[in-house]
Amino acid sequence: MYNTLWITFLVSFVLSLLMTPVAIRVAPKIGAIDVPKDGRRMHTKAMPRFGGLAIFTGSTVSMAIFLNFDQRIIGILVGGVLIYILGVLDDLRNLPAKVKFMGQISIAIIMYMFDIRIKFITNFFGEGKSYFGVALCFVVTIVWIVGITNTVNLIDGLDGLAAGTSAIASLCIAYVAYIHGMYLVSGSMLALAGGALGFLPFNFYPAKIFMGDGGSLYLGFMLSTLSILGPIKSATIVAVIIPVLVLGLPIFDTAFAIFRRLVNKRPIMEADKGHLHHRLMSLGYGQRRATLMLYCVSGIMGVAAVTYSRGLWVETIGLFAISFLMIYIFLTDATSAVPKIKQQKTVYKKKAELVVEEYTQPEDDI
Repeated sequence: MYNTLWITFLVSFVLSLLMTPVAIRVAPKIGAIDVPKDGRRMHTKAMPRFGGLAIFTGSTVSMAIFLNFDQRIIGILVGGVLIYILGVLDDLRNLPAKVKFMGQISIAIIMYMFDIRIKFITNFFGEGKSYFGVALCFVVTIVWIVGITNTVNLIDGLDGLAAGTSAIASLCIAYVAYIHGMYLVSGSMLALAGGALGFLPFNFYPAKIFMGDGGSLYLGFMLSTLSILGPIKSATIVAVIIPVLVLGLPIFDTAFAIFRRLVNKRPIMEADKGHLHHRLMSLGYGQRRATLMLYCVSGIMGVAAVTYSRGLWVETIGLFAISFLMIYIFLTDATSAVPKIKQQKTVYKKKAELVVEEYTQPEDDI
């Protein structure tokens, strides 16, 4: 079993690594290009955004070959295909937010029909479980799948951030699942981590390709659904608690974004530059440094998830305190970089304007 798990990871990694150059060549031919048309984007040149193909191919093929085909795994693979198609359509056609949201809900309902469900929650501070009724089980499951799917999508704002954070989360959940004897979950998460890490060398700053919504929605969806699998007595540890701990950074960032938009009376699905990675960039940190800083926070939260699964409460609380302290330091200790902010913004703006002008010229003028 141990060897099979690592083979699952390696096959996914190699396939993703080999497929990414293919995605780079295919992207311009199908129009999957990200042109920096507004101030939100951190890049200043047109970039292919079809890297989700590599992540999707690597992880899906590996899971299909090495994991047992029970009803729920088949359901998750079907859902993964559907969510990936939805993301690719958004990359190519820029779907309205409502259409994309309804598509996610529909796919989440299909998962519920495949018995991918959160049926109960454990008592965090004692013995016993609280089982959900049918209606509450349905609502909690749908909210969980759609919420985590969009959480990963929202943090995809810097080169390598979503891929690296998803890989860290997948590896941590895989380890927790393994030590609890949940080998199906462990193998699935290792396949997902392999796909993300195989893509990362081409996506880390300076990126040669973006994963696009196809990749980010797929990663979030697979994290949300695969973490629900497991034996009944320990399912909630992996289904709810561990992913919340591991994905604490993007979940906090998403929750704060929703609150910020509600306070400002803006649509919840509207994009802005208030995310944590945008704030780090506005303080003068470069993309590479900002991404590595957020990797560190995600890694510490992942370790906190492992200590929690072993019942080490003091260590878990201490690690979370360190994580929030790091975020506070990152956001306040940028005095040396602040004088460069205006100059950096001006350079980005001018470069973006040149790219937009190039891509909007009449065909006869090119």
